[in-house]
Amino acid sequence: MSNVNYSKRWTVVSVTTLGTLMTAIDSTIVILGIPIIMQALHGNMIEMAWVIMGYILMSTSLVLTIGRVGDTYGRIRVYEAGFLVFVLGSALSGLSMSGVELVVFRFLQGAGGAMMVGNSWALISEAFPENERGKAFGINSVAWGVGGVVAPVLGGVIITYLGWRYIFFVNVPIGLFAVFWARFRLKGFVEAKKKESFDLPGASLFTAFVTLLLVAITASIGVGWDALVVSLLISSFVVLLAFFFVEQKAKSPIFKFSLFGNRVYLASTMASFLQSLAMFAVMFLLIFYLEGVKGYSVIESSILLIPMPLFSSVFAPFGGAISDKIGARIPATLGIVIQAAGLYALSELGTNSPYLYVALGLAIMGIGSGLFFSPNASAVMSSTPRGYYGVGSGMMTTLRNTGQVVSIALALAVAAAAMPQSAVFALFLGTSVNISHSVMASYVNGMDGAFRLSIALAAVAALASFVRGKEVRRSLEAKLVSEAPTAAA
Repeated sequence: MSNVNYSKRWTVVSVTTLGTLMTAIDSTIVILGIPIIMQALHGNMIEMAWVIMGYILMSTSLVLTIGRVGDTYGRIRVYEAGFLVFVLGSALSGLSMSGVELVVFRFLQGAGGAMMVGNSWALISEAFPENERGKAFGINSVAWGVGGVVAPVLGGVIITYLGWRYIFFVNVPIGLFAVFWARFRLKGFVEAKKKESFDLPGASLFTAFVTLLLVAITASIGVGWDALVVSLLISSFVVLLAFFFVEQKAKSPIFKFSLFGNRVYLASTMASFLQSLAMFAVMFLLIFYLEGVKGYSVIESSILLIPMPLFSSVFAPFGGAISDKIGARIPATLGIVIQAAGLYALSELGTNSPYLYVALGLAIMGIGSGLFFSPNASAVMSSTPRGYYGVGSGMMTTLRNTGQVVSIALALAVAAAAMPQSAVFALFLGTSVNISHSVMASYVNGMDGAFRLSIALAAVAALASFVRGKEVRRSLEAKLVSEAPTAAA
């Protein structure tokens, strides 16, 4: 049950929503600025992909351990520290002098993001009874959508008039305020704590698996599946098998495989992983399409991307409210199907396609994401036992982030495979986005191929979402009654 009073509950929502807003603004702004950063730092497209992937990889590798730390020592303390680390990483990213430096500092920024993301859903689950969490998760989703709407415009203005470095510096005042707000507004927040040891071998092996997989996929671009790439790929799966073995023997594993015995939890986390794998690379690919192929400026591209986050923020509360009444299966599954329809529209883009066609695809995808995220998150947390909210949310976040980071690498590899080798070297390994029309036409064909793969992945995600069944969500009063005999004993 929730032992947090009404006022504190919504303070928790305000704190976690601020963190969500900050990370949403950061992620969108960074993707928007990638072509400009690529030119300014004389980097190439692979380095710029790692600017995005490095942040997510660090979040992925730490989020489970951070969830366990929050379960043991208190989530508020870890959440506050996450803001500070995020602010430091943002400041250093803005001071970077090369693509490699930027990747390194994005790793640090990702560590701060993990400390926030790994505890935000657990904080909400701690504060709210099961039949009210959809509403709270919906508000968080609105913040993500609002951040996605604000970030393109804010990013376009900042990059155009101040320079790309300030897209990182903007996080500093927001993060410092968030620390102040959490420190003074959540005094007295009572958390369930569970003393457990940490599974550092398990966390290290999972990080090694994802890293080797990403290096293998990105190394294949331009050279194909040579002996080195195949060796890296095989090594990644050997490490994955070692991870499974270690987790079975660990005293306090970071992956509690017993949670997967719950059909709702298993299907919901798989749906989250597959949805991220299908959708996350879309914005990354479209940025190069809008700025490189269509010739839009940064500020124009920033405005043109708004339909997806705008529609997502509008429909997110409906998704959360519907799931509170009928469960997550219908709204979440419908959301993925709608996203796949938007992907189909985008997969038909050509070099001369009008912007309205892009806007249609983005708007449809926004509606689908609004219907999917909060119901799916609520289903995950409702099927997680109390006392393991940090681990439950951390496992889902890890799988979702793994899908995101692999999505970009896989999309680039699929796009490159559909392009002539000369075009691949010019676009992916060169240091300029000012390339010939023929290369850009080739890129569009590769991008469309990547989107078609995403449609297939979305279909599998929809199937996973549909077979989850209906989760049990009891009101606070019902939980009090059911837990009364145990409390008396």
